Amino acid sequence: MYQGKTIFSQVIDFIPRHKFRQCVNRYNGNKGVRTFTCLDQFMCMAFAQLTYRESLRDIESCLRSMHRKLYHVGINGNISRSTLAYANENRDWRIYCDFAQILIHTASVLYSNEDFGLELKETVYALDSSTIDLCLSLFPWAKFRKNKGAVKLHTLLNLRGNIPTFIAITDGKVHDVNILDELIPEPGAIYLMDRGYLDFARLYTMHQSSAFFITRTKTNTAFRRIYSNKIDKSTGVQCDQIIALTGFYTKKYYPDKLRRIKLIDANSEKRLNFITNQFTLSSPTIAELYKCRWQVELFFKWIKQHLRIKAFYGTSENAVKTQIWIAVSIYVLVAIIKKRLKLEQSLYTILQILSITLFEKIPLYQAFEKADYTTRPLKNSLYF
Repeated sequence: MYQGKTIFSQVIDFIPRHKFRQCVNRYNGNKGVRTFTCLDQFMCMAFAQLTYRESLRDIESCLRSMHRKLYHVGINGNISRSTLAYANENRDWRIYCDFAQILIHTASVLYSNEDFGLELKETVYALDSSTIDLCLSLFPWAKFRKNKGAVKLHTLLNLRGNIPTFIAITDGKVHDVNILDELIPEPGAIYLMDRGYLDFARLYTMHQSSAFFITRTKTNTAFRRIYSNKIDKSTGVQCDQIIALTGFYTKKYYPDKLRRIKLIDANSEKRLNFITNQFTLSSPTIAELYKCRWQVELFFKWIKQHLRIKAFYGTSENAVKTQIWIAVSIYVLVAIIKKRLKLEQSLYTILQILSITLFEKIPLYQAFEKADYTTRPLKNSLYF
C-alpha cells in the first residue's frame, strides 16, 4: 500500500518554493505573521480553485474536516474564514502576480515547440480582454456603468500551449487599446488583435520594434492602393493590396506602408478586411492566423467555467486581484504538470480528477492512468 504524500502535496511540490519566498519577501508578505503565512493562504486558495468551493465558509468547513491531513499537506496555520478573509484583504496581490509570472515563464519554455495548427517558426500571440460583471454596491471601486460594476481581464495568449504570457486586471472603464502601452513587443512575434486595438500610433510603435500585427480595419479607414498582389480567389481571398493611409492624422501616426487583405469567409459568407505589416506570408495564411485569435476567446470561456473567477471570496480590489492571480497560477500549474508528466488528458479532465482525489494517498501519475477493466463472465452466470 502506498504510504506517501497526498495528491494535493504532490501537486504543490511542482511549485518552486524558493521563488515563492522571494515574491513574498519582495512585498513583506509575512511581516508580523505568526501562523497563517502567505504559503498557507496560497494553498487554501489553491484548494478552493481545485475543488470548486463556493465561499469562505465552504473552504473552512471542507479543510477543517480534513484537519488531520493538513499538516502533511503543508498547511500549518489554523483555518478559519476570518483569517483567510483578512489575508485576502490585506496581503499584497502583487505577491501572487509575480509568482504567476514565474510559473508562466516555466510553462512557456515547456510549450515552446507546441503545435497550434500552422507550421510557423514565429511566436504567435492573441490579445483580447474579457469583462467580469460585479455588483457596484459591493465593489464600488470597479467602475463600469452608472449602475453596474466590472473588472476587465486583459490577456496576451501564447498560442503554443495557450499559455497567458501577459495579464492586466483593470476596472471596466479602461479601453482595450490602452493595454498596448503596457506591452513590450517581442521582435519577430506576430500579434493577433480585433478592431478594438486599431490605433495607428501604437501599431507603428509595434512596427518599429520589429513585431508584426494582424487586425481588422474599420469602415472609415481612409487609404490609397499602391500595388495589388496576385491572388487565388478559390481560397476566399478577394484582394491583397499594399496601401498607404490617407487620413489627416492616421498618415502621421503610421507613415509607412501596410498590407490590406479582403476575404469572404466560406462559412458565414462575411466580408473581412485585414490590415497587417507582415508582407512575406501568403494571404490565406494571414487569414488562417486571424482565425487562431479565437483561441483567446476559448481561453476566457474555459477559465470562467472551470476556475473561480466569476464569484469572489472578498469585495476589495486586493481580494479580487489575489483570487484572479491565484486562479491563473493554478491554470498554469496544471499545464506544467500535464507537460512534465506527459499526460494525454485535457486540462479540464485533469482538473476534474484532481477535484475528487486531492487527499488520496496514491502516486500522482497513477491518478491519471487509464483504467480499462474487462470483466470475465462467471460460469453459468446470467450476466454476460
